[in-house]
Order: sequence, then C-alpha cells, then structure tokens
Amino acid sequence: MSESDNQYMELRREKAATLRSKGLNPYANGIVPASTAEFINQKFAAVDAAGLETIDDKFSIAGRVIAIRAFGKAAFLQIRDRTGRIQIFIQKQKLSEEQFEIYKLIDVGDFCFFAGKLFRTKTGELTIAVDELKFVTKAVRPLPEKWHGLTDVETRYRQRYVDLIVNEDVKQTFVRRSEIIQSIREFMVGKGFLEVETPMMHPIPGGAAAKPFITHHNKLGQDLFLRIAPELYLKRLVVGGLERVFEINRNFRNEGISIQHNPEFTMLEFYQSYATFEDLIKFTEEMISTVSTRVLGASEITYQDTKINLAPPYARYPMKEALVKIGKVDPEILTSKEKALGYAMGLGDDLKSKDEGLGAILTEIFELTVEKKLIQPTFITEYPTEVSPLSRRNEKNPDVVDRFELFIYGREIANAFSELNDPQDQAGRFQEQVKALYRGDEEAMHFDEDYICALEYGMPPAAGEGIGIDRLVMLLTNSASIRDVILFPLLKKKQEQQQSAHLDEEKA
Repeated sequence: MSESDNQYMELRREKAATLRSKGLNPYANGIVPASTAEFINQKFAAVDAAGLETIDDKFSIAGRVIAIRAFGKAAFLQIRDRTGRIQIFIQKQKLSEEQFEIYKLIDVGDFCFFAGKLFRTKTGELTIAVDELKFVTKAVRPLPEKWHGLTDVETRYRQRYVDLIVNEDVKQTFVRRSEIIQSIREFMVGKGFLEVETPMMHPIPGGAAAKPFITHHNKLGQDLFLRIAPELYLKRLVVGGLERVFEINRNFRNEGISIQHNPEFTMLEFYQSYATFEDLIKFTEEMISTVSTRVLGASEITYQDTKINLAPPYARYPMKEALVKIGKVDPEILTSKEKALGYAMGLGDDLKSKDEGLGAILTEIFELTVEKKLIQPTFITEYPTEVSPLSRRNEKNPDVVDRFELFIYGREIANAFSELNDPQDQAGRFQEQVKALYRGDEEAMHFDEDYICALEYGMPPAAGEGIGIDRLVMLLTNSASIRDVILFPLLKKKQEQQQSAHLDEEKA
C-alpha cells in the first residue's frame, strides 16, 4: 500500500471517529429503505418535471455512494443499490445543520440512506431531493485510483469484491451465471429429473481420469480425496431406483491452471435410465439452445467476435472421420500404433500416451489436430474403449464405445456415454486402470470394489453426461477466461506472501 493510500485511510478513520463523537455509529444497523433504484427509475421513467411536482410522496433508498459533485452548499451524488443507480441532490437549506455536517463526512464508497421527493434536473435526470439522510457504513479504504475502469487483472481476480464494485459488467456476468444455472435446473426438473447431493470427500478417487487432491480425516485416521466427479455415486442411485438424477456440483482436480482450467470447477452431471448416448445428443442440443434462448433471448450468439449458432442440429463426426476430414491426418496413420506414434511424435508433442495403445495415441492426435478447429457445436463420437473406462462398448465394434464429447469454439463442453452396467466388464476396465496407475499414470482410476458390488445388484441401461458449467457460462457471457466467470479463482500467492512464508520457515 502506498503512503498516499495510508493518508487517505487515516482521513477516513478520522471521519468515522467524528461520527462517533456525534453519537452516531459509522456502522449502523436496522436501516431499511422503502424503495430501490430500479423501482423508482421504472415507475417514473415517463413522468416529466411538471408531473413530478404534483407527487407529494417521499422515497427512500440506501446504497453505496459512487460519485460526488460538490458545489459548496449543494451537491449531486450518485448512489447504487443492488438494482441500479439513481442521482441524489443535497442542499444545505433542506437539511438540519447536524445532517448537513453528516453529509460533509461522506466519501465515495460509503453506504448511506437518503429520503426525499423526486424531481428532474435541467438535463432531465430523475433525482431525489434529500430532506433526510443517515450514515450507514464508513468505507475506510478508498476505491482504486481511476476506479471507473479498473482493468488490472491481478487486482480484479484477487479482490473480486473491488472488481464487483467498480466494474458493472463484471457484476452482470455473475448475475447471468446465476440465471444460466437456474435455467439449467428448471430444464432438468421439467424433464423429470431429481436433484440430489453426493459426497465431496471420497475414500477412493473415481468417476474421471484426473489427479485428485488428498486430505485427511483425523478422527477416522484415513486419507480422503476431494471429489473429481460424482459419477460413481450418481450411478449408485440409479441402481437404487432413482431413474433420473442430476447434480450441479463442485469438482476438484489437481491439474494446471489456464484460461480453460481451474482446479475447482462446477459441473452439471446427470443420468437417465433407459436412454442411450444417442438420446443425450438430442437432449443436449435442446438444453443448450433452450438455456441460451431463455437467458439471452436468442440461440445465435457472438463469442470473441465469432458467430456461433446453438440451434439444433449440431454437426457429428466419429473420431477417426474427424481426424481425416478436419485434422487432415492420412487414413493410413490410423491403422497401427507404430504409425500413429511416429505421426504424434512428429507433431512435436511431449506425448503422454506413448506407452499406451493405439486408441490413446489417436485420442491425443485428435486433441492436437482437431479440437481447436471445432468452432461451431460439434459432437465427436466413437471414442476408443481404451480411454473410456466407464463407457459401454459398442456392440458392433468393441474397440470403441457409445460415447460423445461436445465441442464449441475448440473447447470440450460436454462428455456423455451409454453407461457400462456389466459388472464383470467394469471390473476388467478397473483392473486396466490400476495397471496404468502402477505404471505411473497419476490420473488413472482406482479399483472401486463397492461400485462393482452395486452393479452386481443390477443397474438398468442408462446414459449419463457431464457438462462444464464454467465453460458454458464463458460461452454465453462472451468471457475469454474461466477466471472471468468464477468469483474467486485459485491464484498463486503474492510474491511478498511467498517471501514471508519462506522467512517463517527459516525461523522455524
């Protein structure tokens, strides 16, 4: 913090002390305004100056002062509440001497209560002529310099509360996020799904290929894993007779951070009995287009200056066909592990799957050559069985599974498949994952004996899907980074915090 910031804070603390000396609490309570900015602005939008003069009613409002233009014995203030903003007019002759002295203690950032009649200024702006004011909360820390356009990314993400104060469009992004999630919830309930909650601490990590976070329960004396996916618990519920279930959940994956990845993220995951992945293709198209239309008023959107049409139907390609037609990979490359491995190494990638089978290598080639080109909504199907340990094998070709991933603007938005409900097949897949785990694959799944037990009681044929809420919100709010749609994204410690921690360690 700069020396000037300290000086400003000291001045504000002195004003708080002055309020106390007057017998007023600078952090008052029990103040309830009768109106909101939105109510006043909407109700009197069409009333002209002459019409307002005939209204004897007083209106009260409370909120944060965001601008002050003082003219000695008068001032115009802008105040913002949860619904919007409205102008306030202060005039010494309309207030008691004590209340005018209180007004002079107001700074930008403070919360205040104002009451009075409405009028229009010479420029036509709807304004409250204050004849009563109360101090609500003193902001002892001033807003950042040039706060009307705060763009410093470090400050915006680390101090989201400041970001929300000074950037109205940021607030609207998170309002829209809430609307999107609510619309999804209404869509799911309307389709007969039951919303449930499953554990966030698991004795065995599972449900996705990812490195988990580990914690420890002292009383039980055992390690637990933060949820990487709710899949295996939701399918246990399907076994138990809850035939359509969904959860809007927080997941945790110990992976890198990028504009598309945050270690803590939100997903919609759902399971439908007596459905296949083909059914979920149509379901997904309907859901995304419906949510877009409900929230944005249209199924065609603009994302990062690119027009994207979310109206069904979406393009579909089997993975190998996409590799050839979109990735421009020679079909001969797809025929053997040796050829595929050589091609993948030639792409200059530090190949994660070089010790795996052909399916894993082709999947990685797909990620490198095709994904980023899938701008319009596109379903990719026929994923290799090898990289799909929880998916049902295709009955005509057991080397692939009945699965799709949905890509929009080069990003995976959804992953779905017909569920594997054969306990013997699932046990074999788990065993292959355990082998990969022993080979050093930190993202491989563990053997979940209880889940196999559940399947042995019988699970009806079903299809399930996970949709990344954060990425969908990015798309529907035209946000370039996942950090722009997560209120408090995970960040590295500040340098001074790291140095302090290092000094503490040395002292210890």
